Amino acid sequence: MTRLDSHLDLYQSLPKVDLHRHLEGSLRLSTLREIARSREYPLPDTGSLPSLVQVQPQDPPTVPNFLSKFQILRQFYRSPQIIQRLTEEVVEDAAADNVVYLELHFTPVALTRQSGFSLAEVMDWVCASAREAATRNQVTVRLIVSANRHEEPMLAAEVVDLALERRRQGIVGVGLAGNEADFGAEAFAPIFRRAHARGMQVTIHAGEWGGADNVRQAITDLKASRIGHGVRILEEPVVVALAREMGTAFEVCLTSNAQTGVVARIEDHPLMAMLEAGLDISLHTDDPAISGITLSGEYRLACETLGMPLATLKERILCAARACYLEASEKDALLTSLRATLDETSP
Repeated sequence: MTRLDSHLDLYQSLPKVDLHRHLEGSLRLSTLREIARSREYPLPDTGSLPSLVQVQPQDPPTVPNFLSKFQILRQFYRSPQIIQRLTEEVVEDAAADNVVYLELHFTPVALTRQSGFSLAEVMDWVCASAREAATRNQVTVRLIVSANRHEEPMLAAEVVDLALERRRQGIVGVGLAGNEADFGAEAFAPIFRRAHARGMQVTIHAGEWGGADNVRQAITDLKASRIGHGVRILEEPVVVALAREMGTAFEVCLTSNAQTGVVARIEDHPLMAMLEAGLDISLHTDDPAISGITLSGEYRLACETLGMPLATLKERILCAARACYLEASEKDALLTSLRATLDETSP
C-alpha cells in the first residue's frame, strides 16, 4: 500500500459524491453572522455564534449537544431570501470541495417553524435555489426531503405527499432523521411504505444512536434502500446478512459519529469492519458546518487514520454513485465520468 501524502491536496483533487449532507447543518458561519448583525431579527449575539452552532473541542460528545445546534440554526430561517441564499451557498461550498454529485437533505418543517411559512412554499424555494446553484457551479444536485422522528407522523405524511408532487423539481427521495435514541419509527412505517410503492426512494437514519434492530426495521418495514449511518449494524450478524442480501447501501459519516458519541474516538470507528463484513458503504459529511469538516477531510481520516487504501477509497466513491437516486442513464453517465477522473488521480 502506498503511503499517502499527509497534505489535503490529494483528497481535494478527488471527484466526490455526497449522498448525506443536511442543508440545515451546512450553513456558513460568516453568513449567519451577517444575518445576525443586520439586527432585522432577534438572533443570538454574533460573538457567541460559533459555540452555539458548531461543535467545539470542549463540547461533550453527546446526542443532545449535537442536536442543540439545530435548535439555534432554526432561528435563522426568517425570509424566503435567507432560505434561498443559504441553499445556494451550501451547493457552492460542496462544489468548492470537488463534490460533483450531491444529494442534499432538507427538513421542510425546520424551515417553516420560525416564520410560519407553508411546507409547500419552503420546498419550492429550496428546489428552485438548489437548481440555480447547481447550474451556476456545474454540479449535479438532487434533493432528499426529511422528516424527524420526534415530530408528528401527520407532518411526515404531509411532507412526503408534497415531495411526491415535486419529483420533477429535483426531489428524488424521502428520509427519516432525528433523535433515534428516544423516538421509534413504527408510526412512520406506513408513510414510507406508501412513498416506496409510488416509486419514491427511501433512506432512513438508523443504527446510529439506536441498535442494529433499527436497521432491520428500516429495511424491512420502511423499505429503505439506503441507511444513514448504520454503524451499529455489526452488533447483530443476522442484520448484517439481511443488508448484504438486500444490497442496502450505508451512508457513513465519520466525524459526526465521534461528535455524537457513537464512537469514543475516530480510531475506534467500525468503518473498516463494515467493509470487511461485506457491507456496501461509502463516506459522507452529514453536517459539515456543525462538525467543522469537509468531505476531503473525511476521506483523509478514512485513509490516514483508519488505514483505508486509496484504491479502496476510489471504489467507495464509485459505490456512492451506484447507490445514488439518479435515473439509470444519468447514473451511468456519472459513473463513466467518475471512473475516467479517478483513473487519472494518483498519490
